[in-house]
Amino acid sequence: MSWNPALDPTCPTGDEVDQIETLIVPRARDLGGFEVRRALPSPKRQMVGPFIFFDQVGPAEFVTGSGIDVRPHPHIGLATVTYLYQGSIFHRDSLGTNKDIHPGAVNWMIAGKGITHSERTSDAVRAEANSPLFGIQTWVALPEDAEETDAGFEHQPKEALPYLEGEGKQVRLILGSLYGERAPARTFSEMFYADAVLETGARLPMTTEHEDRGLYIVSGKVEIAGQSFETGQMMVFRPGDEITITATEPSRLMLLGGETLNGPRYIWWNFVASSQEKIEAAKQAWREGDWQNGRFHLPPDDNEEFIPAPER
Repeated sequence: MSWNPALDPTCPTGDEVDQIETLIVPRARDLGGFEVRRALPSPKRQMVGPFIFFDQVGPAEFVTGSGIDVRPHPHIGLATVTYLYQGSIFHRDSLGTNKDIHPGAVNWMIAGKGITHSERTSDAVRAEANSPLFGIQTWVALPEDAEETDAGFEHQPKEALPYLEGEGKQVRLILGSLYGERAPARTFSEMFYADAVLETGARLPMTTEHEDRGLYIVSGKVEIAGQSFETGQMMVFRPGDEITITATEPSRLMLLGGETLNGPRYIWWNFVASSQEKIEAAKQAWREGDWQNGRFHLPPDDNEEFIPAPER
């Protein structure tokens, strides 16, 4: 989930970031009852455009009475986006938001200078037999001039997202701009994030309008420049290269990228920032636990517990 169980991910910085085509094979982690595959950050690449964290959650199936319980935890310096293929997640945050998300819709949470949220399976879904969960969660690092912005939350229903269909392709735009369309959620830098479903033989161009471009194969197999790629791999492309994706079997892809930021970001636990000082300040504020008058507040309807800050 958007709680990051890795304290200090191995992230390349500066000249270590490979600017040529990169292949990323995600690392798998068991979070107790379901598996997460993390493509970003990786040793080869910290970000694709502003996308600094990319997790595939599931597919998983929960028996009656079980589900996910990610307790309240903090974020700074980023925005999170949750997009599901199956199942649902109930989101609560320190702004007072209580919102279920279902397949095809978008939850876009702007952490800015600080927000706290939880993600759980609702009581109604827990009562069901064999409830599924499958989706993608990402973090988008904010530009330096937006890191201290006020926290915010947007929910965009499936029907509000631009949808393109034809020639064996279906593309739903989640964030930003692509193929002449723009998604409704407010963003702080130029980016694109889209869900693409391709029939066998369908060809999808990756336009060159964005500086940084990548894709993740959720299912299926594709061919690019004579090379074959399969489920669970992420590719990052050189700026300006003409890229065409050909599905060699029915496939589902996530397309992502956009404008690069002015430099690498520091990551610690759930915090992203352009300076270590901002990380330290947020770390101290969460450890102080002053939920009434401090920097962080617990969700009004989920304030009986929280995830403590790691010791290191």
